[in-house]
Amino acid sequence: MTGLRESQLLDAVDLLLDARRTMTPIDDLPSELRPASMDEVVFVQDRMQEAYGAVGGWKVGASSRDATPAAAPLPLTMIAHSGAARGGRLRGLEAEIAFVLKTDLPARAQPYSDEDIYAAIGTCHPAIEILESALVEPTRPEAKTTMLADLQMHGGLVLGPGCPFWREVDFQREHVTLAIDGMIRIEETGSHPTGDLLHLLRWLANEGAARTGGLHAGQWITTGSWTGILEARTGSSVDVHFSTIGRVGFRFS
Repeated sequence: MTGLRESQLLDAVDLLLDARRTMTPIDDLPSELRPASMDEVVFVQDRMQEAYGAVGGWKVGASSRDATPAAAPLPLTMIAHSGAARGGRLRGLEAEIAFVLKTDLPARAQPYSDEDIYAAIGTCHPAIEILESALVEPTRPEAKTTMLADLQMHGGLVLGPGCPFWREVDFQREHVTLAIDGMIRIEETGSHPTGDLLHLLRWLANEGAARTGGLHAGQWITTGSWTGILEARTGSSVDVHFSTIGRVGFRFS
């Protein structure tokens, strides 16, 4: 990367952070500042992450079992536990399932086996990803690379109590409801787009290590939406209930 290009991407970082901080979204970055490759997307993500502080984990997801997954860092300061009150402009919501690591999975040449990954996981948790964006319309196809660079719309992760027997769960039969202000807005069964959460964990630990530099004990990994994106209003309470994994909720302040 040339010095000029790095300077342009740092300008992009500043614009995205400022739009989030002031809750004044932009249509898109100026054309000369938009990331032109996944390497440039990762550069912007990493500089934004540095502005927020320590890495608390990773979000990983894929649109289908055959699609290549994508990952983005989760700032530690954006992770909270059930019952918290959170602010935000976009107030987007996704019901997810997250895992916390109890041992490191450092980057290495030999791929980790499924049992290696199982052994590194502590517990499994119901989660709500709060979506935020520096963009007015972040899902607009023309703004895709900017959306990806903007922490893939990440604005917060709210976690429920851990489920210690998660290895016994049939995720293809797991049932989920998402309620806003006491009214169920979506109800699904087996609705995760890959149908296989271990596939995403395996990718993140192995192929994804070039992105993450390895995974560490205490980090959270959230594995993508079971409900699509819903939006709430200021003051709304949100409740997600997975039939086996458990319940998580919070309120928008």
